Amino acid sequence: MYEKHKIKVSNISNIVLEYYKNKQPFHIYHGSTNSTRILSFKRSQMVDTSNLDKILSVDVKKMTAICEPNVPMDKLVNKTLKYGLIPPVVMEFPGITVGGGIQGAAAESGSFKWGCFSQTFNWFEMVLTNGEVLKSSNENNEDLFYGTAGSYGSLGIITAAEIKLVPACKYVKLSYIPVDSFNAAKDIIEDYASKNYDYIDGIMYSQNSGVVMVGTLSDVTTGRKQRFSRSYDPWFYLHTEKICQKGEPFTETIPIKDYLFRYDRGAFWVGKYAFDLFHVSFDPFMRWLLNPILHTRKLYQALQDSGASQRHLVQDMAVPVVKTVEFMQYIDKTLNIYPLWLCPMKSDTKSTLQPNCIDTSLAMNVGIWGTEIESYEEFVNLNRSLEKKLKQLGGKKCFYAQSFYTEQEFWDIYDKPKYQELRLKYHAESLPSVFEKTKVKKVYSVNIKRGLFRTIFGKAKLRIKD
Repeated sequence: MYEKHKIKVSNISNIVLEYYKNKQPFHIYHGSTNSTRILSFKRSQMVDTSNLDKILSVDVKKMTAICEPNVPMDKLVNKTLKYGLIPPVVMEFPGITVGGGIQGAAAESGSFKWGCFSQTFNWFEMVLTNGEVLKSSNENNEDLFYGTAGSYGSLGIITAAEIKLVPACKYVKLSYIPVDSFNAAKDIIEDYASKNYDYIDGIMYSQNSGVVMVGTLSDVTTGRKQRFSRSYDPWFYLHTEKICQKGEPFTETIPIKDYLFRYDRGAFWVGKYAFDLFHVSFDPFMRWLLNPILHTRKLYQALQDSGASQRHLVQDMAVPVVKTVEFMQYIDKTLNIYPLWLCPMKSDTKSTLQPNCIDTSLAMNVGIWGTEIESYEEFVNLNRSLEKKLKQLGGKKCFYAQSFYTEQEFWDIYDKPKYQELRLKYHAESLPSVFEKTKVKKVYSVNIKRGLFRTIFGKAKLRIKD
């Protein structure tokens, strides 16, 4: 396995070196994406790393695994569970890859304890744009180790990484705590984040109705067992809403993989918008019937193929925990978008491009995923309004989503001198900068029927032009 890996890395190094000698910029093609920005590649200007998709080893004694960057979460979890281990942070969408999670600053319900996904790694193997292969860690090339997290591949190509693992259990014992205000949700999350739990997140269905969920790994069942992965199981957010409406705390036991990927079916609740768009009844039977195309891999494909992400406000934004209520009040008044997802995150001031690089006791990610906005001008204005409010509150956004900052606004938030120093030191100037990679540059035509057809009958595929 390692010999094959070395050959793949050597091939990438040689290709990159040719671009470097010719002073030619290039893009890194991974073969898939969980970004809502529409991505397009020219074959003559890309380095294809899509075959870096193997788990190279699992070390039970050290409790680590070494992975190539295109290993998706479900493959990683399936492998480590065979050894009684799991990654401490597992993104809720099974198709998110190891490299995407590192470079994209991914987080989830374990992040109050561990921080972003990148904070659970010991080292990254990287190919620099001059063809050099090196490892970065908190002991060697430390600046690159922390700098590449959240940099969207703008400092080099990750070709392997060693992730820390923790003991797994069969289940997650999940307790649901209904709340009746933004303040209550914030206070309960902040309180439980200081205690010995494994997972915490929350959903607000309105300004006076929501639920906080706290989970603990367990091999013992408590209350009823509940699953979310089968076609006839409920979507998680609908299940949670029913508990919220009853207004009483509730505890149940969820099989570990069902918990980790509980938001996969329906992509939290964004999948519901497809029912609205095509005027399809949103009932259990239709969710069962259409289940094959309502998982996140297919829904992301639909976004890319249709261009529909230019009509839906999809943003994850992190603020200091003390600013959480003010931010949600702003969303309620200005956008009136619900549900809202709440995900507390341990701060990390070393990785300056990540959304949790905030000097605070705890950062709060707020997921804002809204229904269709027909006017593109209004769509842009709403995104710009959110970005301005976020900056005012001292927050940062996740770059998987569309970004409308001007270059000056962007570098007023992020440390440009430090970033440019890294780009120069590690020969990354021929790569697009993180601003160039995340900034919306072009408006694409929207074709919902095309997206639906390709989603049903096609294979997930990014745009490549000859």
